[in-house]
Amino acid sequence: MAGLSKLASKVPSVGWVVRRASAVAERELAEAQREHWQRTYGENPAMYGQEPSQPAVHAAKAFRAADGRRVLELGAGHGRDALYFARAGFTVVATDFSVVGLEQLRSAAGNQGTAERIVTAAHDVREPLPLRDGSVDAVFAHMLLSMALATAEIHAVVAQVRRVLRPGGVFVYTVRHTGDAHYRAGTSHGDDIWEHGGFAVHFFARELIDDLATGWTLNEVHAFEEGALPRRLWRITQTLPR
Repeated sequence: MAGLSKLASKVPSVGWVVRRASAVAERELAEAQREHWQRTYGENPAMYGQEPSQPAVHAAKAFRAADGRRVLELGAGHGRDALYFARAGFTVVATDFSVVGLEQLRSAAGNQGTAERIVTAAHDVREPLPLRDGSVDAVFAHMLLSMALATAEIHAVVAQVRRVLRPGGVFVYTVRHTGDAHYRAGTSHGDDIWEHGGFAVHFFARELIDDLATGWTLNEVHAFEEGALPRRLWRITQTLPR
């Protein structure tokens, strides 16, 4: 009996096995998405065009109103919004997990004469941000939080944003929501993540927006549409209390 007890103590629990399998699946999905974005940027340079997104135009106004000068962009891609911020006079730290996209960003910055205003860094938001506490005035993330991130990972990203943002700083981000036409279409990866056309998207319920604003001042949740489908998104503006 003692031998059986020792053997049983070494057998992983069902819960442990499930959590382990889930973690492996999340890593595999993350790596597949990284490779997909690398190919996409390589095959379609400047795939989103050169004009800034409308959320970036809104963000620039919000950042100026808060006396922001140094902007961190998460998920900068090939840089249309980072370049816009630089042309508007901001100093920009642009991050993305696609080195191909960042190479295109740096090339465009050189051509536009804004290279001295932009620093790029290859970075996966699942890892801690390589910035000091309170070192940026504003943070922008256009659909970055709607990537293939689990809810717990999204909370961790926002915690990192809070850490690097100065008191009184502004965070503007956009996400696709559960009213989008692609919600529940394609392949489900659980946790409201659905893959369609090779792109995995985390669709947000309003409750998640409110949860992420805990400890912040939630200034605005604005619904809008983008693209030909169209994609249905929320644009969120929130401020870190002083």
